[in-house]
Amino acid sequence: MRGELIGTWRFKSMVMRTERGKTVCPYGEKLFGILIYTPSGHMSALLMNPDRDKFASNDLKAGTTEEIKQAYENFDAYCGTYTVDENKGTVTHHVKGAKFPNWVGTDQVRYFELKNDKLQIKATLEIEGENWHGRAMLERM
Repeated sequence: MRGELIGTWRFKSMVMRTERGKTVCPYGEKLFGILIYTPSGHMSALLMNPDRDKFASNDLKAGTTEEIKQAYENFDAYCGTYTVDENKGTVTHHVKGAKFPNWVGTDQVRYFELKNDKLQIKATLEIEGENWHGRAMLERM
């Protein structure tokens, strides 16, 4: 099963549902994202809202507090290594670097289903003090 995950995947959609029933598309309805699994066991994920606002300045260090906050909330990236448990249907991302510093050194478990060149990933994440249940649909590039 690990061999079937190897490659580059493009996010087509991501929907999160809160325990209270709220539905959220955290990176917008037209999200941009790529997930890469290498044969050597490395992985990298990048997600963003392509419609996020640009900064007023082109200076990399000149963003306002509000610009930086908005950019942070509409972007995610992390990388590391991965292992697959075929019996459980999980891929575990062993995080080495991440936008969210608390993820560094952690294992992020994702449930997955793979059919042809379509990949579905499910995860539960703690956000705003409650569990959010997410589902992402990806296509092989």
